[in-house]
Amino acid sequence: MKTGPSKLKRLLSAFIKRARGPCVLTLLLGLSSAAGAQPKETLIWLLRDLPPVTIFEGPQKGQGVIDQLMPLLIAGMPQYDHTLMRVNRARGMQMLREESFTCDPSLIWSKEREQWIAFSIPVFRAVTNGLAVRQEDRPQLEPFLVDGEVDLAALLADGSQKLGAVAERSYGQFLDAELKQAPANTLTLHYGNDALGSLLQMQRLGRLLGVLGYWPEIRYLAQQEKIADNELVFYPIKGTGKYISTYIGCSNTAQGKQAISEINQLLRTLPHERLANAYADWLDPERRVDYLEAAKAFFDQQAGQ
Repeated sequence: MKTGPSKLKRLLSAFIKRARGPCVLTLLLGLSSAAGAQPKETLIWLLRDLPPVTIFEGPQKGQGVIDQLMPLLIAGMPQYDHTLMRVNRARGMQMLREESFTCDPSLIWSKEREQWIAFSIPVFRAVTNGLAVRQEDRPQLEPFLVDGEVDLAALLADGSQKLGAVAERSYGQFLDAELKQAPANTLTLHYGNDALGSLLQMQRLGRLLGVLGYWPEIRYLAQQEKIADNELVFYPIKGTGKYISTYIGCSNTAQGKQAISEINQLLRTLPHERLANAYADWLDPERRVDYLEAAKAFFDQQAGQ
């Protein structure tokens, strides 16, 4: 049953007449506090199933690198109500373009994206994207290898092989530029929720020579698709560095820019070693030492700027 404003005033007046001393003061203070309280803005976090960054299902659910960062971000930003929303890549990009208060905690920076996304300072370092190929298909890739790295431009220009990529994903500035110049029908782009897993199945059926992506993610999803480690081999791509930075990106609105300013303050106080160690656990043992040293050097340099 609803109580109208006039009836509410009569009830309040009657209570004050009957009440004495502290009761009235307590009531008035409570009403004043309630009237002055402002509802919190709701910050929507866009999360994608992106092992080993975020893991939605399986025995390692919630143990990804960003999975471990999210509670720290939420605890450090009590001025907002936080909502976690699971989306695929296409939906996440769409929401960031809209006039909404949304942030994605696991993005790659690009000049193009910076036009409509507000980016944080770097969050952590990841192994750069490369090309995963079936062991039995290695001879087809041999002509395009230079010192163990794939000459992607030459491979795409050849036009005889198809590669798989996740639609609307950024693979970093260098690779994005190479992929934009790819001849028609050389790339198979997948938009689904399980885009990379589906591409790996297409590769297993011989429909793709290689699949672009991060090796820890490819290896994790290959296991989910019952593809053994020794069935695939991973090649770096010529012209890319060993590692790439990941960022938090928010909608490029006044709210989003304010949130990024607050997120940057938090990131400067959070221990990068924790995230680096969490990511290193997903790497091959021989890569871990180099990665941890490189990550420490990178963030030491960032701190000095």
